[in-house]
Amino acid sequence: MNYKIKKASIEDLDEAAALFNLYRVFYRQESNLEKGKAFLKDRLLNNESDIFLAIADEKAVGFVQLYKLFHYTKLQKQWLLSDLFVHPDYRGKGLSVALIDRSKLWCEETGACGLMLETEKTNVIGNQLYPRCEFEYDGLHNYYHWWRTER
Repeated sequence: MNYKIKKASIEDLDEAAALFNLYRVFYRQESNLEKGKAFLKDRLLNNESDIFLAIADEKAVGFVQLYKLFHYTKLQKQWLLSDLFVHPDYRGKGLSVALIDRSKLWCEETGACGLMLETEKTNVIGNQLYPRCEFEYDGLHNYYHWWRTER
């Protein structure tokens, strides 16, 4: 299969938003294309994330979204691989690996020390994919979340 990976710009917002909506639905969120589109638009316009798109058959069929972090022991920039999704019709063709490889290259291009990610324990595909892509499981840390209650 022929494909290319490109860095998304605001001109790619509609295609990126459609994939982002499917990604959120995958994680049991209610479909909301317009809200997701506004979210991505803010990230792109404010340079708050970098998005790479997998293009096949002349359309975006997958994406990865990266957020800048800083690593406290390495004292360097690091990227959070926050979102990775490939449309179900294009899975099993190496696009996830290609998006991860592009993210690794982005680390080199931006002088970052590496990538980190988290995924649900129930994400069977992701939990098989990431070790194959040289991610190391971190069993030493507990991750906690605090969510502000809406009033």
